[in-house]
Amino acid sequence: MAEEKRDALRIHLHVYDEEIEVMVHDRAEEEYFRAAAKLITDRYNVYAHTYKGHKSDHTISLMTLVDIALRYEKECARNDTDPYNNILRSLTAEIEEALGEK
Repeated sequence: MAEEKRDALRIHLHVYDEEIEVMVHDRAEEEYFRAAAKLITDRYNVYAHTYKGHKSDHTISLMTLVDIALRYEKECARNDTDPYNNILRSLTAEIEEALGEK
């Protein structure tokens, strides 16, 4: 527990127009936090540039969240290994069955 607190790092992130403080418990993840803050800011700026004055800040924030969540979902689907694992299990079963018959 003490070692975990020692490794924790308090960082400040600039997200769009606000500074937020975040505790990073794994120092190796700091770069991911900073990249995430930059991604949020960049995507928010795109929507704010297009819709500022036409949509509320809340709606622009939600549009930004949906944009990032959509990217996440696409990446998860792209990295889905279940179909490959199923094929490997099937092939392994066939090989074991063929070897067992000899």
